[in-house]
Amino acid sequence: QVQLVESGGGLVQPGGSLRLSCAVSGIAFNINPMAWYRQTSGKERELVADINGGGSRNYADSVKGRFTISRDNARNTVYLQMNSLKPEDTAVYSCKMTIGPRTYWGQGTQVTVSS
Repeated sequence: QVQLVESGGGLVQPGGSLRLSCAVSGIAFNINPMAWYRQTSGKERELVADINGGGSRNYADSVKGRFTISRDNARNTVYLQMNSLKPEDTAVYSCKMTIGPRTYWGQGTQVTVSS
């Protein structure tokens, strides 16, 4: 059974940093595209960053230069390093894995940026 479990969310002040982790079990993910999404109440889920099996990355314009997505294939884990956080980054962050036509999601982790 494929499972994705996010961790690392929490409350942080504006300008602070957090690192989110998404641990994958049930399958080796070294060639599968991975992505981080976020969603706030009343808004559609938006893509934050993605990374393919070869390591190529894409970022939403709103997070370029502040967030970094990376993957550790040996640990079956994808990370999202978030720096210079802003209140508008507050959301539930979820990771997604794509295997052919299938997608798998984690349960999400709350990130709150507030003073």
